[in-house]
Amino acid sequence: MLRGFYTAASGMLTQQRRTELLTNNMSNANTTGYKADQTSVRSFPEMLISNMDGKTIPTENKLSMSTLSKIGGLSTGVYVQEANPLFTQGTLEETQLNTDIALADENPPINEETGRQGSVFFTVQDGDGNLRYTRNGSFTLDGQGYLTTPAGHYVLNESNERIKLDSDRFTITENGILLEGNVQTARLGIGYSDNPSSQLMKDGEGLYRVLNDGELPSAYAALEVGFSTKQGFLEGSNVDQSRTMTEMMSAYRSFESSQKVLQAYDKSLDKAVNEVGNL
Repeated sequence: MLRGFYTAASGMLTQQRRTELLTNNMSNANTTGYKADQTSVRSFPEMLISNMDGKTIPTENKLSMSTLSKIGGLSTGVYVQEANPLFTQGTLEETQLNTDIALADENPPINEETGRQGSVFFTVQDGDGNLRYTRNGSFTLDGQGYLTTPAGHYVLNESNERIKLDSDRFTITENGILLEGNVQTARLGIGYSDNPSSQLMKDGEGLYRVLNDGELPSAYAALEVGFSTKQGFLEGSNVDQSRTMTEMMSAYRSFESSQKVLQAYDKSLDKAVNEVGNL
């Protein structure tokens, strides 16, 4: 009976975790460049229950397959194995602001192992000087003329150097070159990952970091990577709101079902202790 408690409780915890992630996705449905998290639910290893015949306690020497009779399998519950962002491109929305830049994926290569497309990212520098990556191109110029993210992180060029501009009256070509007048000022640093779900981890404020503090290769060096930069556009969130709401309702119903199972076990245990135990 106690095993049933653990199984039902694991189901409740799993659905609670799913609901938290789905709620976070929904709250970021209008966040620029946000990538929705997806959960992967797995079951714990199933145990094989056997009945040991005989009146003596079996030891390592005495125990044999003849003394055991198989009863059946026992599931020990489920858990959220991992939560990975979905790196599909969101809808591009026109803003007509010079400092707004969007990355448009154009048939990037498909990873043979995962079957998913790779993705490109802006390269930025966080407050500690570390390299980070983002799809949020809502940039601005700070008081010193550096191109920064909304959180104040510096946008880097292809040499991982900060980009300094004279004004916000600049243009960007589709291959990431920044022009002031007819003079090339810099080229946006664009990193490429062929397997972002395994290589990148969310680092807050719309940023991603490479596992083990590594660095993504330049997207310009990979000739087969197709992408373009769109000035005056922003990439919206890729959250599917209607699907997310449906999954939230499903998670809530599953949580409620596990809760009722737990309550039934509790009532049975209460009767076993207080009524059957008195006989």
